[in-house]
Amino acid sequence: MPSLPRIIPCLLFLLAATLFCSCQQQALPSKAYTPRYVYHKGYTPVLHNNGKVGIPSKLPARVKRVLIAGNKIVGRPYRSGGGHRRHHDSGYDCSGTVAFVLREAGLLKPNAHPTSGDFLRWGRPGFGKHLTIYAKRGHVFLMVNGMRLDTTTEYARGPRWSTRPRRCSGFYVRHIPGL
Repeated sequence: MPSLPRIIPCLLFLLAATLFCSCQQQALPSKAYTPRYVYHKGYTPVLHNNGKVGIPSKLPARVKRVLIAGNKIVGRPYRSGGGHRRHHDSGYDCSGTVAFVLREAGLLKPNAHPTSGDFLRWGRPGFGKHLTIYAKRGHVFLMVNGMRLDTTTEYARGPRWSTRPRRCSGFYVRHIPGL
């Protein structure tokens, strides 16, 4: 029979490994897509011909600020590293876009300039009620009540709103509790 001093470290290791693995979130499956856009009056943004979205009246103020911030940079070109050194930039990459809208809405510290990989640890795991971040190493985008703000849309590169579902296999979803 093994001695007690030998068993205790093994048991502690197994306990730690179990706790660590059970707390990790899972990446979305290979055939996963973002939710389909469904209009709900007063709650769902509407995409206008100019590429900007209308701000629904019944949303919380912080969610409205996210939409307003996204509208400020829609149409800017994609620029690798854009939005990281300067908050107001001539172009934005994916993490610069998401960071810009979160800073503008007061959901990210003013001096924070996270990369797409940093968003893997942002907020809490899972889908948000109004706002969800989709992150993986190399790309990040966000969904606000069915409207997607992404730098790689079906139309162009750079910050754009879209109502079309996007394949999101391998992405992790994050949110802020209450949003």
